[in-house]
Amino acid sequence: ILKLQFLYLIGTQSTITMVATWTQMKKAGAKTPAKTSGCVRGLAKGHQVTKLERPIRTNQRQALAKKKLAAVKEVVLETAGFTPYEKRCVELLKVQREKRCLRFAKRRLGTFLRGKKKREIMGNIMRKQAAQAAKKQK
Repeated sequence: ILKLQFLYLIGTQSTITMVATWTQMKKAGAKTPAKTSGCVRGLAKGHQVTKLERPIRTNQRQALAKKKLAAVKEVVLETAGFTPYEKRCVELLKVQREKRCLRFAKRRLGTFLRGKKKREIMGNIMRKQAAQAAKKQK
């Protein structure tokens, strides 16, 4: 059983468990559902409706990347440095313990996805620092 991710008009994601993905079904020759004709019986049976466009929810609007917020975060990181758990994440990543870093971040941040995101951020920061150090040595 595979999981499908449907993207709605506004770009939200929800996961539904199905037998196969739509791309696999299309390759196998399955057709997309036909539009309804309003008839009671037949291949295109069903009541005709117009789909309403849903407004963007507040949490999705606020989750968009903002230049000002990114600049503030960068300044705070430069002045204050990493938090203790972020320092430990960096140490775990330095010794190639990505899975342990993910588990540690998950416990500190509460959810698996937050942990994955933090691990990715810390890895990117480490790569940037390594590139800067290599640039200084040349």
